[in-house]
Amino acid sequence: MAGQGKGHTGQIADQGIPTDYLDGYARILAETCATGRRLTRDELESRRALGGRAAAAGHSLRTLVQQHLATARTACPDLPRASFDHLLATVGQVIDALAEGHERAQLLAVRQEEASRREFIDDLLYGRSDPGNLVERSERFGLLLSHAHAVAVAKGPDAYDDAHPATQRVRQALFGRFGNRRILTTTKDGRLICVAPADQDDVLRHFAQQAYAATTGRVAIGRPHPGAGGVAHSYEEALNALDLATRMNLENRVLHAADLLVFPVLMRDRQAMADLVARVLGPLRGSRGGPQSLLDTLIAYFDAGCVAAEAARRLSLSVRAFTYRMERVHQLTGADPADPVHRYTLQTAVIGARLLDWPAKEL
Repeated sequence: MAGQGKGHTGQIADQGIPTDYLDGYARILAETCATGRRLTRDELESRRALGGRAAAAGHSLRTLVQQHLATARTACPDLPRASFDHLLATVGQVIDALAEGHERAQLLAVRQEEASRREFIDDLLYGRSDPGNLVERSERFGLLLSHAHAVAVAKGPDAYDDAHPATQRVRQALFGRFGNRRILTTTKDGRLICVAPADQDDVLRHFAQQAYAATTGRVAIGRPHPGAGGVAHSYEEALNALDLATRMNLENRVLHAADLLVFPVLMRDRQAMADLVARVLGPLRGSRGGPQSLLDTLIAYFDAGCVAAEAARRLSLSVRAFTYRMERVHQLTGADPADPVHRYTLQTAVIGARLLDWPAKEL
């Protein structure tokens, strides 16, 4: 009976699965059919272990079950009806245990793969790993870090993870259009992220369109940079662009870090910018009610292209009330917004105030 179903090479006939996955199975069938007993705890655990081993070796659960059923059919061909019922009960227990072990092993493998992928993504976006090691690992996840890459980051009203419906919609849209190109979509800190080769800007444009449609939020695209550290650099640029958009109240839904380079330049000497804000706009603190309303007036004026009527409309003020506020700014600061040199100084100071979150934060 123990030799039933074996081929000459120690494999299960016609299936290519080693016979050791059936170790002890024939004995269990014989004993349970003879006594009517159920499987012991040790016997069930041994079947779970074999199911796990089969999953780890890449054998399908379907094939494993088929072979156990085939062995059961040939193990006891002359069983009476009562013993046949015991046989079916035993086979049911064995298959249930095999499936449990198989599923456990697959779940563990998935979790290990997810942990490995998440570790890689963290190292990739923050540049924390050895570049050579990062390049080796990247091929497993579909990237060739020897090429230049750019990163797009989408931020919406919700916190997005890999299981979020918006994430799934964006991934499906990208896969449906671009197939298995060397791109990576993921999530980090509640944001959607796409990493693509620098010569495939159509991927990032499509990601931006789909991410905006799925999140109704804002998307920023970093500049392309070469090498393993280039992804981290581009990612940081995209995050900074999102932060700038919030501070500057930019209306653009899709931002390109390359179009916002003036702001990092202005902030390169942070102390000099703080000194400019304090010197030029500091006198606005002398306004009744504080500096915020006059600062908002200047912001609206410059955002409206220095058109007083449009700025007044944005602030829900009459043109006369707006003009009075601008005159008050002139009185307090000594800078005339109508003078080109003064206007440039005022606008630079206003940009600095927004970037430094003045007057909410002390300089």
